[in-house]
Amino acid sequence: MSPLADRYGRRFPYLRLSVIPACNFRCTYCLPHGYHADPHAAGPLSLAEIARLLRGFTELGMHKLRITGGEPSVRHDLAGILRTAAAVPGITKLAMTTNGTLLSRHLREWMDAGLNAINVSVDSLDRAVFARITGHDRLPDILRGVDMALAAGLPVKLNAVLLRDVNDAQLPAWLDYLREHHAGVRFIELMQTGDNLPFFRDHHVRAESLETQLQASGWQLLPRVADAGPAREYRHPDYAGRIGIIAPYSQDFCAGCNRLRVTATGDLRLCLFGEFGIPLRPLLQADEQRDELVRALGGQIGRKEQGHFLHDGRTGITPHLASTGG
Repeated sequence: MSPLADRYGRRFPYLRLSVIPACNFRCTYCLPHGYHADPHAAGPLSLAEIARLLRGFTELGMHKLRITGGEPSVRHDLAGILRTAAAVPGITKLAMTTNGTLLSRHLREWMDAGLNAINVSVDSLDRAVFARITGHDRLPDILRGVDMALAAGLPVKLNAVLLRDVNDAQLPAWLDYLREHHAGVRFIELMQTGDNLPFFRDHHVRAESLETQLQASGWQLLPRVADAGPAREYRHPDYAGRIGIIAPYSQDFCAGCNRLRVTATGDLRLCLFGEFGIPLRPLLQADEQRDELVRALGGQIGRKEQGHFLHDGRTGITPHLASTGG
């Protein structure tokens, strides 16, 4: 079967799979009042459903999988999810995005289960600012887990959402960190979602302004690899680590889109800010449904828009980033 491709010539070897919408943080830009479960919502996909989903996607050329949430470590069977994914033929990169609260405790278990790359949300290296953003004073333990992952040889990237007048002036601290740490830091431009408009207006800062600073300091833009995420990545010969910039409001941001998303309950999202979800769960109930699932996936990709509509203030059906996996 031909790889998933849309009418604009983009191919999609990269799937972001949310395994749970719940999160144990209260980040100001996502869930400032904490996570509140919908008592009427369906439960997350089971291991068997996840395995069937992934086999359908790999048949269409998916080979990079990122496990997301909410916070994926809230699921007690996370190691089982990782083992299930690692056993699917065709998946060559199994990554995860986490807030890192359980990283130091479960790193070896996750790696033994098949995890081979990790992103950790670290919105500030200042302990007080980190606690202000996330609602939890956990930075030292999270950074200890990051150090353990680096020592174990696991590729690590740290995600920091840029917030005006909160953490947007902390580049010098990050540069000090990157001199010695072989990690990537990804600065992510704050995005408007369905429920954060006042916060967005108060704290949005264009990520491109940070790129200007980096270029003026000798950081060089690297060529984009085929299955990379949306970051524009920079390196500097004087630093061990690298910097990535995710600027969704920049021109042509969507031209290089190569990823699809599936929510924790099995809805296919063609775009993080799309206007609809496509329920796949009914096609994940038996192994014999694989051909039907593959046909459904191939048929839906033609509905993907050329770009998002964030510039128009249209955030689709995404109320907050935890609901879809960011």
